[in-house]
Amino acid sequence: MPYIWLNTDAAPERSGAVSARGVPLAHVQLWPHRSLPQRGLAGFLGVTAAMLALPLVVMLGTPVLWAMLPFIGAVLAGLWLALQRNYRDAAVREDLRLWPDMITIDRQDPRRPPRAWAANPHWVRLRLTAAGGPVENYLTLSGAGREVELGAFLSPQERETLFAELQARMRGGG
Repeated sequence: MPYIWLNTDAAPERSGAVSARGVPLAHVQLWPHRSLPQRGLAGFLGVTAAMLALPLVVMLGTPVLWAMLPFIGAVLAGLWLALQRNYRDAAVREDLRLWPDMITIDRQDPRRPPRAWAANPHWVRLRLTAAGGPVENYLTLSGAGREVELGAFLSPQERETLFAELQARMRGGG
């Protein structure tokens, strides 16, 4: 799953301890799913280069080979550049932190300034809109006069699971 709950050493919510914004009770990091890791990218480009070079074997020793090589190189370079751009664009990360008296979401997008949202968890409304939202299982938090989407890049099933886990943690159950 493209999110992870980070362990915290904070006191339980019902312990009577005051947070003073130390270690949060819960912290989750979310990121987009990577269907092609960097290691797979190298393999993909290698196989693509081999497949593009296969027809060139019959042209060995002819001037046509030299005419085709720049085009093959341009295809591979364009493919590599496009995939690298995709990796940079998918470098999105969301951090949700929960304290007894504060909940925050920090979102970092490539080529955009960081965005932040904070509210008192007592007044925050967590909502999962199964149908009728912009996407299936649309996950939002409302509070402090704003509504923010959480995990826009997650699949509907992942948003549903995250909703249940976050709801349990906001209630103090885990």
